Amino acid sequence: MPSPHRVFYGWYVVGAVLVITTATSGLAFYNLSILLAAFVAERGFPVGLASAATASFFIAGGIGGVIAGRLVDRIDARIVIAAGAVIGALALASVGMLREAWQLFAFHLVFGLSHGITGLVPVTTVIARWFSVRRSLAFSIGSTGLSLGGIVVAPVVALAIERHGLAGAAPWMALAMLLGIVPVTLLVLRPSPQSMGLEADGLTRAESAVASPQLSTAYAQARRSTYFYAVSAAFLFLLGAQVGAIAHLYRLASTRDGAETAALALAGLATASTIGRLVGGGLLLKIAARTFALALMALQAASLAALALSQGRAAILAATLVFGVTIGNSLMMHPLLLAERFGVRDYGRIYSASQMVTVLGVASCPALIGLLYEISGGYQLPFLSVAALTVVGLAILTAFSHRAPSRQAGLPH
Repeated sequence: MPSPHRVFYGWYVVGAVLVITTATSGLAFYNLSILLAAFVAERGFPVGLASAATASFFIAGGIGGVIAGRLVDRIDARIVIAAGAVIGALALASVGMLREAWQLFAFHLVFGLSHGITGLVPVTTVIARWFSVRRSLAFSIGSTGLSLGGIVVAPVVALAIERHGLAGAAPWMALAMLLGIVPVTLLVLRPSPQSMGLEADGLTRAESAVASPQLSTAYAQARRSTYFYAVSAAFLFLLGAQVGAIAHLYRLASTRDGAETAALALAGLATASTIGRLVGGGLLLKIAARTFALALMALQAASLAALALSQGRAAILAATLVFGVTIGNSLMMHPLLLAERFGVRDYGRIYSASQMVTVLGVASCPALIGLLYEISGGYQLPFLSVAALTVVGLAILTAFSHRAPSRQAGLPH
C-alpha cells in the first residue's frame, strides 16, 4: 500500500500530460489559425484553398488517433507519443519550403497524422488508466495544456512568423515540438499504475473496488450501443463548429478590428479556456457529466452567434471569452463521457473510433466557413451557421443519450 505521505505518481503523469498538451495545442491546434493567415498573406493561397488544407489536417488527425488507439492497447504509450512528436517536428521543419497547393495539402496530412498519434487519444487513455474516482479532475488538469498552448506558445509562434516569415520560424517550431514532448514523455510519463505496482487513484485494490467499481466494456459492445453513437454524433457537430470557428477567429478579429484585437482574441480565448476547464473539472465531481455537456453546448451556440454579430474590440473580446469557456470543457467532455460509460478496458479504441466520427465535422467546418465567407463576403453568415450546427448537436445528445452510470462515489476515509 502506498505511503499516505507520498504524492500519488498519477499526479506526475497528469503534469507530464499537461506539458505535452501545451506543446501540441500551441504548435498544432492553435497554430493552424496562425498558419492559415500566413499561407494566405505570405504565399498567396486563396482562403478557400487554405481552409480545405486545414480540413485535411483533421481528417489525417482522426486516422492518426485510430492508429494511436490501437497501438496504446498493445505497446507502451510513450513510444507512440514520442514517435508522433518526431513526425510532427519534421513536418513543421518543412513549412518554409511550401510553395505549391499539393505541398500545402501534403504538409497538413502529415502534420495531422502526427497530431492524432501524439494527441488526445493516447494521453487521455493514460490518464483514464491512472484515475477513476478523480478522473474528471485529472482530465481537467492534464488537458489544461490545450489552453496553455494558446496562451504561452501560439503568441510566440505568431510573432516569430510575423517577424521572420514561415521559412525563418519553421526550424524553431520543429525544435519546440521535439523539446516540448519527447523528454517529458520518456522520462516522466508511465503507461498505467499497474506498470509501477500501483492501483488507480493511489488506492489499494480493495479500496478502489469499493470507491469506484471498474467498468469493462468491450469495444464491439460499445460500438453497438446507442450511447456511443449519440455522443459521437453530438460531438461531430459541437467540435466541428468549434474548430471551424477557432480556425477563422484570428482572421475574423483582424479583418473587423485589426491585428492587435486578433492577438488579444487568441490570448483571451486560451485564457478563458484554461480557467473554464479547471472550474469545470471541479464541478464535475458534483454535477452529472451529461448535464454539464448539454449546458456547454447551449453556451457555445450563444457565443458563436454573438461572434457572428460582434463589431468592435469590446464585443469581439466579450464573445470570444464566453466561447473560450466552452472550448476546454468540450474537449474534455468527449473522452470523459466515454470513459465514464465504458471504462478503460478498450478505451483507446472506443475513443479513437468516436473521434473519427467527429472528424467529419472537424474537417468540414473550417472549409465550410471559408466557402461561406467567400460567398457572403463576411463572417456573419458562416458563424451563424456553425452556431446552428451546435444546436443540432445539443438536440442529438438531449434526445438520444441517457445518463451514464454515476462515477462520483466518494473516496474512502
